[in-house]
Amino acid sequence: MDLGLEGKNAIVTGGSIGIGAAIAVTLAREGCNVAINYRRHDTEAKATVQKIEEAGRRGLAVKADVASYDDAQSMVQQVVREFGRLDIMVCNAGINWDGVIWKMTEEQWDTVIRVNLKGYFNYNKAAALVFKDQKSGKIVNISSINGMRGKFAQTNYAASKGGEIAMSKSLARELGKFNVNVNVVAPGMVMTEMAEAIPPEFLTKAMDETALGRFATSEECADLVAFLCSDRARHITGEVIKIDGGQYM
Repeated sequence: MDLGLEGKNAIVTGGSIGIGAAIAVTLAREGCNVAINYRRHDTEAKATVQKIEEAGRRGLAVKADVASYDDAQSMVQQVVREFGRLDIMVCNAGINWDGVIWKMTEEQWDTVIRVNLKGYFNYNKAAALVFKDQKSGKIVNISSINGMRGKFAQTNYAASKGGEIAMSKSLARELGKFNVNVNVVAPGMVMTEMAEAIPPEFLTKAMDETALGRFATSEECADLVAFLCSDRARHITGEVIKIDGGQYM
């Protein structure tokens, strides 16, 4: 299926590894020029850009802190200058720092909220300023089913992911009249670098929750994001789409 993304320009935050890297490469294979943000993974960011360029598209890696409002504004302005315009914003960068609330420190709470929620605000706003003026654009925010149902020892993470959902719905209402779609993809367990660090007993429990008996791949998440970025999804906005193999049921 041709998604009609040829020549579009996209930003993917947290695009050096995991779901973000898969999204960046998938968008490139669908015809997009893609800029990724990263903070620590220099080698992996270069590898992602190489894959984007192997797909015949322009790639750009920008070392930027998603929690920095100024970094977000600067990156979006840089992409507009270098690519000519911006059509797609995918916010994916995030962290977790788990602990039951009676043991959770203020630093644990503040760090996760700052990166996961404020980081999304920073890049959503920067994109919204561009999309509002050009009267077109797609925003896809990567949340989690745990932002919909909560999760033991993840009050900070679940709160940040639930906040992303509420923010996205509000933004969909604000930007709809400017022909801008805002949607959320909420994965369940996905086998990424982050998931590989999870204790085996928690992975087993998550697997038992799924109806399909397997975890999603990063590429499956990326395919859904690419669809939402296309005009085939032009009448979908303010939605939260789970990709969890039935884990949330």
